[in-house]
Amino acid sequence: MITIDLDSAEPLFNQLVLQIKRAVESELLQPGDALPSIRQLASDLELNAKTVAKAYRLLERDKVLESRGAKGSFVANDALRNLSFDINEWLQTQLSDDVEKYRAAGATDSEIRNVFNQVISAGRN
Repeated sequence: MITIDLDSAEPLFNQLVLQIKRAVESELLQPGDALPSIRQLASDLELNAKTVAKAYRLLERDKVLESRGAKGSFVANDALRNLSFDINEWLQTQLSDDVEKYRAAGATDSEIRNVFNQVISAGRN
């Protein structure tokens, strides 16, 4: 059901996310259906387990999948409704609103950029 194009410019984890979302949208995957374990899907697709784990994490974040600990990952009950969530669109809106507030307070784009980079870097530690 899932095929990965190693020659595509699209990141492997994103190909996996999109294909799982399409399977939910076309009702090939139903709420409550179990997905293969990370290790199993990585083996089946000949991918690194970290790639599959990243895809599953993103799908959980978007509430398309839910993890049930040792039982595995399952299609969430509201998966169909959550397919349209776009984190990039949400971030764009949030950051645009914030940047406008900072500009209105007199901050320059350079100051905003520098502080943003400092905050992002501090979060990595």
